Formats: sequence, structure tokens, C-alpha cells
Amino acid sequence: MLSSLHIENYVLIDSLDITLPEGLGIITGQTGAGKSILLGALSLLTGAKGDVSLISPGAQNCIVEGEFIATETVRPVLEEAEVEWEDGKLLIRRVLNASGRSRCFINDSPVNVQVLQGIASSLVDIHSQHQSLQLADKRFQMEVLDHYAGCAADVEECRRLWNVILSETKELEALHGRLSRLQEDRDYNAARFKQLDDARLRDGELEELDAEQKQLANAESIKENFSAVSALLEPEEGMSVESALKEAERILGKLSQLVPGTSELAERLHSSRIELSDIAETVAEMDSRVNLSQERLEQVEDRMSLLYSLMQKHGCASVAELIAARERYGEALFDSTALEEKAAALEKTLSGTRKAHLAICGRIHSARQKAAPGLAAGIQESLRFLELDRAVFAVELTAAEPSATGSDAVTFKFSSTGSSPADVAKCASGGEISRIMLSLKALMARYTGMPTMIFDEIDTGVSGSAADKMGQMICRMGDSMQVLAITHLPQVAAKGKAHFVVEKSASADAAVSTMRRLSDEERVNEIARLLSGERITPEAIANAKALLL
Repeated sequence: MLSSLHIENYVLIDSLDITLPEGLGIITGQTGAGKSILLGALSLLTGAKGDVSLISPGAQNCIVEGEFIATETVRPVLEEAEVEWEDGKLLIRRVLNASGRSRCFINDSPVNVQVLQGIASSLVDIHSQHQSLQLADKRFQMEVLDHYAGCAADVEECRRLWNVILSETKELEALHGRLSRLQEDRDYNAARFKQLDDARLRDGELEELDAEQKQLANAESIKENFSAVSALLEPEEGMSVESALKEAERILGKLSQLVPGTSELAERLHSSRIELSDIAETVAEMDSRVNLSQERLEQVEDRMSLLYSLMQKHGCASVAELIAARERYGEALFDSTALEEKAAALEKTLSGTRKAHLAICGRIHSARQKAAPGLAAGIQESLRFLELDRAVFAVELTAAEPSATGSDAVTFKFSSTGSSPADVAKCASGGEISRIMLSLKALMARYTGMPTMIFDEIDTGVSGSAADKMGQMICRMGDSMQVLAITHLPQVAAKGKAHFVVEKSASADAAVSTMRRLSDEERVNEIARLLSGERITPEAIANAKALLL
């Protein structure tokens, strides 16, 4: 329940501190006094959006603080947010700064607004003036039935599985798209890969072929030059260079006995002779290796032509780049196979998810089907208590395509005359909608364990004895929970023990809204005002006292 509320610098509320009782509390006030503003401030504590327009003119920030007594249902959310559990006492504070920044605190621990939203449904239910329009909303009708059926956890799991289905379906569609595009390119990639693979490419091959081609193309000239070198080293006529060096070495050896230093010259000639002999052998060997084959020259040139053609075709500057292109085409072909395997696995997973979703849809349908007659009977009983004596209320379930909420469509049907009920959105008047909404709220309060419920003029469109019956129903709700009812009806205002009035005072500078609890005498006067207007008559006073008995 909401024990106390502190509001500072919120729109027309300068500063407000109010202690709220258990049971039923009534809130009245002139139209435009600020009753709805009060609920707007309270909604900030439930995670509603806030902006700088809510801050009173001239103030740097606005503060809304509420003290709640909560049940264990909120404890897991608080523990996840690392907020201490203080025996169910929650001090929730929301601060809006003029800079646009919003801060939230629970028991003085900073939290994000999602935490407030996560615990709001376990703390307070605020029925605004416009919420009755939700009665025509099929999603709202579904939520009411699910709460009554007690299948909220299954619905949440159904929603989770549906989101998984959507995600997996999207991923599978993307895979099929990629596969389709790859399939279109598959023949092209396969042909190019085969062309490059058949070429048996080897990095550095082109440079080797280029060198071999130059040798083959100039083989005759190379052999002629090698022969000339050999002839010079070993002429056919006369003494060879090696023989001449050998003879000179012998002569210098003889002179070494007579001339100092000639032995060193002889040794140098010996080394030169050995080196010259090795050169001659190498020239002869290189000459023997020179290939004069025209066939090999054609093979080399054909191979070079193939490589250059492939490089031009694939936009490559080297054989190494051709090899990289071949690998890319190969990977593209492999990717297609891998994607096909991934798509097959995802299809299997998606099939399992769909089966799980359909199974939980079946459980939810059974729960809804079982609960629908009881919900309809409870609402119908309440409507007849509220002086719709011939009212008929039905909850109709029809099959629908599986979705996040199951495989059902729900329609609330109503008739005030006892004839065949029709869609409530098409046949109920404003006063009837108010009574249906109160009946729903009263019924749901018993099943959800909601500690606090706030009604903002739920009695709109109702008057006379029907309004008195609505007041009785609201009063009975206050026996088991905290109820705050904003009303303009004296029949409702006379119920409960605590009565608050919202007042607005205006000055030259600004208008200010305040809220205070009325004494017994003040309460009589306030109810008399509701009965007769601004001019309170003795008859209105007497009627007010009679209503309060």
C-alpha cells in the first residue's frame, strides 16, 4: 500500500506531504483543482515518462517520493537491482532536473526506470479517466482473462517463444537469401575455380618461366659464346692457357733458387691455373645444359601466355594474386555448403520452437476456456448489483493464428436488456462502460493481490442509486486493500472514513494546488457542495449527513 506521498515542484503542486490510510480514501475537489495532476506525479513512481515540462516554473527540479509497503513479489526485481529488502518497506523517489535528466531511487539506492516499471504492477493500479476506453481493446480484454485464469506465466513464456520464432524465422530468411544469391553465382564461381585450379598455379613460377624462356630463345647465341670462351682457354692450335701457366710455374720454380720472391709468384700461378681449370670445366658444364629444344621453348611460351591470360581475366598482377582469387572462389563454394548445413540445422531448431509454442498455446487455451465462464459470471453478478438488472455479460473465445499471446481471440460481449449480447465496444453506453470497468477492477483485485488501487472518476456517467451501489462496491474493495477514489459523486464520496480535498489557490505570481485531509465537519460541507454546487443549502447539509450515516 501507499503510506505517504511527498511532491515538490510538480506542475501546480509547490510542496505536498500527505499520509494515506489503509482501506478506502476519497479524493474530491473542484474541476481543474489538480486531482489528475496528483495522479500524474504518482505515475512517475511507476516508471512513467517524465520531462522538463512537468517542473514548476522557476524550479530547478521536481521531486516525487512515495513510501510503499510491498509484498514478496517485488523482492526478486529488487535483489537483481541490488536494492536492499527492508521488510517490504520501499521508499521510491523520482527526481526530474531542468537539464532533462531523470534519476530514480529505491531505499536511497539508484536504479533505472525499468526497475520502477518492473515492480509497478505489484504496487499500484491507477485507473485514469481515459482507461475505460481500453474496454474496447482486445489486448486489454485478453490481459483481464489471463489474469483471471492465472496463466500470466504461460503467456509470458508464449511471448518469449514467439519472439524466438520471429528471430529464428528472420535469420532463416536471411540464410535462404544468401543461399539464393550464392546459388546464382555458384556456376560462375565453380567455373572460375576450376579454371584456376586446373592451371596448377605455383607462386614464383612466372619469374622462373621468364628466365627459362630467355635462355631458350637465345640458346644458339649462348652456346656460341660458351664455345668461344672454351676455345680461348683451350685453343686447337698452339699452347693452351693452362699449359702456358704450368710452364711458367715450372720456370719460376727453377728461378726460386736464384731470385728471391719467385717462389711466391710460382705459387700464385699455381692457384690461377687451378682456378682457370675450374672455370673451363664450369663453362663446359653450362654449355652442355643449354637446351636448344624448340619444343620446350613453345611449351614455356604457351605456359607464360596462359598465366598472363589468367592474370588479365581475373584482374591480377601476379600469380600469387591468381592463387588468392582461386582460394576465394573455393571459399565461396564452401560457404554455400556450410550455409546449407546451417539453414538445415536452423530449420530443425525452428520446428522445435514452433512445437513448443503450439504446446503452450494449447495450455493457455485450456486455461482461458476454463476461466471464461467464471469471469463472465462474476462480471454479470456485479453489473446486476450495479442496477443493470437484466445485464448479460459473456466472454467469447475464438480460434486465431498463433501469436505472442497464444492462439485465441477474446471478445467481451454485453447486453443491458438481456437479449443476445454483442461486442461491448459497439453496444455499451458511457455509464455502462464505467460499471463494467469497476466490476472488472473489483474482480481482478481479488485475484491479483494488488495492494493499492486508484480510481480517477471511474463513476463517470453514473448517478442516483446506481452511483450509491458503485460506492458500496468500492467501499467493499477497501475492506481488503487500499483504494483511493477520485470522484464528483456524493454517493461515492460518502463512503470510506478518510476524505481528502484538492484545492487550487491563485495569486499574482502563480496558481498552486494543495491536498489536505478533511475533518468530519468539513467532510459534511464538501459532500453538501457535491450535492448542491457552490451554494450550500441546509437541505444539502442534511442530505450529506444522511449519506454519511
